Amino acid sequence: MNTIPEIICSEFIGTNLEVTRSKNTNCIGLCGKVIDETKKTFSISDEGKTKIIVKDISIFHFSLSDGTIVEIDGRLLIGKPEDRLKKSIKRLW
Repeated sequence: MNTIPEIICSEFIGTNLEVTRSKNTNCIGLCGKVIDETKKTFSISDEGKTKIIVKDISIFHFSLSDGTIVEIDGRLLIGKPEDRLKKSIKRLW
């Protein structure tokens, strides 16, 4: 199983995502497959429509391929995806 720092540094495109909390109440409860990621947003496919979700104001549940559901604060995911994949994460707790 992945440890938390490894999950934060992983690729999220193709992963199922659900917004559990957000300052934008319209985003709460949105779920779908991540189809694109930018420095500050995720684009998800939700019932054939593309939705854009801001990372720094949201908390996400990601469903990993082994069936594990992980909750991650979007503020930890801010940054270019390619840079986030390269950086090492210090222990957060």
